[in-house]
Amino acid sequence: MLRRFGRGLLWGTGGYLIGALATYALIMLVSSNTHDRDVEAPMTAAFLGGPVVALVAFIAGAVRRPRGEGGVTV
Repeated sequence: MLRRFGRGLLWGTGGYLIGALATYALIMLVSSNTHDRDVEAPMTAAFLGGPVVALVAFIAGAVRRPRGEGGVTV
């Protein structure tokens, strides 16, 4: 149980970084906001893109079974 939680935290941390960077780049490329794009991009990345991807990555990391752990070996 604790290993799954720890693995989920590691995946979630990586997911947050990837999600925040990808969201920042996407907002800078496609936003039509000319007045405060420099504020919109990091705020959206920090409070929307990063947490959403972190949550998905946490669940994937906690549910995922590492190779060689359980299951049938051939």
